[in-house]
Parts: sequence; C-alpha cells; structure tokens
Amino acid sequence: MKDNFSSQSDKYAKYRPAYPSRLYQYLNSLVPNKNMVWDCGTGNGQVAFELAKTFNKVFATDISQSQIDHAPQADNIGYSIQPAEKTNFPDHQFDLIVIAQAIHWFDFEKFYAEVRRTAKENALIAVMGYGRIEISAELDEILSRFYHNTIGTYWDEERKYIDEHYKTIPFPFEEIQVPKFVNKLRWTKGHLIGYLKTWSAVKHYIKQNGSNPVDSIMSTIEQHWGDREEREVRFPLLFRVGKVRDFA
Repeated sequence: MKDNFSSQSDKYAKYRPAYPSRLYQYLNSLVPNKNMVWDCGTGNGQVAFELAKTFNKVFATDISQSQIDHAPQADNIGYSIQPAEKTNFPDHQFDLIVIAQAIHWFDFEKFYAEVRRTAKENALIAVMGYGRIEISAELDEILSRFYHNTIGTYWDEERKYIDEHYKTIPFPFEEIQVPKFVNKLRWTKGHLIGYLKTWSAVKHYIKQNGSNPVDSIMSTIEQHWGDREEREVRFPLLFRVGKVRDFA
C-alpha cells in the first residue's frame, strides 16, 4: 500500500471532510451485533472515533504512524500499524469491516481474503469515500481545470477508482442496495485552500517542481468566493455495503 499521507498528517486531520451522522446512523441500522469493528486504513481516526460511539471495541489500522499519532483517542479504540492485506487479528472476529477513502490503495485480492478470514458469520463490509468537491458553477470549473490540467498527471493511477465513484472496484460480496448520501458542510475559504493542499497529487507536484500549485489558483478562488465568510461545500459520498461470509 502506498503511503501518501504521512507527511503533513496534522493538516490531513484538520482539513479533510468528516462523514455525516446520517451515514453512520444508516450503517448502524444494518449491523445488529455491535461488538467488534475493524476500521481499515483509519488515517486520522475520524471514522474509528464515530464507530466507537456504538461498537464495544474498534480496531483501527493504518500503515502511517504519523496519521495515527493525530487520531482521536477513546477507551474502546485500539490503534495499530498494520497493512490491510495482512493483520494479526484472529479468525472470524469482526461484525463489521469499514474502509473509508482508502480501499483504492489496497491489493484487492489479498485484502478481500483477509476480510473473509477475519469476518464473523453474517458480517458486513462497508466501503466509504467521497468524490470531488462541489461549491458553485464558477468555483467548480476553476477546481476542475486545476484537477485535470494543472495536477492531472500527478495523480496516482488508483485515483481513477474515486473518479469512478468506487463503482469499478472489485466487490465480490452479496451487495446491499444503499441510499445515496451527499455530505454538506460550511467551509471558509481558508479551509478550502487547506483541503486542496492535502491532495496527494499536489504533494507529488511539490516534490517534483519545488512549488505549490495551489498558489496559482488562490487569487482566482478569492475572486469567485465573494464576501461571505463561509460557503456550503458538497461532497457526493461513495458507499457500498456487502455481506461477507454469505457470499464467500
């Protein structure tokens, strides 16, 4: 698994969007037994912290120590540095396995074998993520040009799975039809700039060119942002749920 997020992990925790409560409420409604859950690729721990409110024990793994160092703590969360494809968890332990904005980095075949090994009978797997940010027609066009033209060649190949809304990832489970969710947030202009600077393609650009490409669009963003302190930003949520062992 690539590690694009250990650098500036404090910014990742600060600027990346959280998932809405209604998504967790829906997910909780699907899982009758809330004993143990695995949050795989936990990153900054935001999902683990929410799951800890309803599950007895959350096991949260990531390959980045720096990310976990900035994760929120709770008595029933156990963080560990482990790859998604090979863990030290016992067989048939989890009622739910969650992967948020991370599965596109995994070796699908090896990870799904680990899912089947560690899942209980009738366990669920939930793949979550978020697509491209939406604000307004003018700002969306600015960000689209930046995304495709300025940093387009700096995206890792795996980014295509997010652009395809996780519809093209292998998903060899009995899939449950889920509602569509859109995450709506109130952001300042500074928060938007901070978020753009966490993009992995931006980091790759900086590494190769020695300058931050976000700087080139800041004045244009300011021009179209207007006088409002905050604006609504929207993220279409990527969400797939499947039954693990029934289809193994």
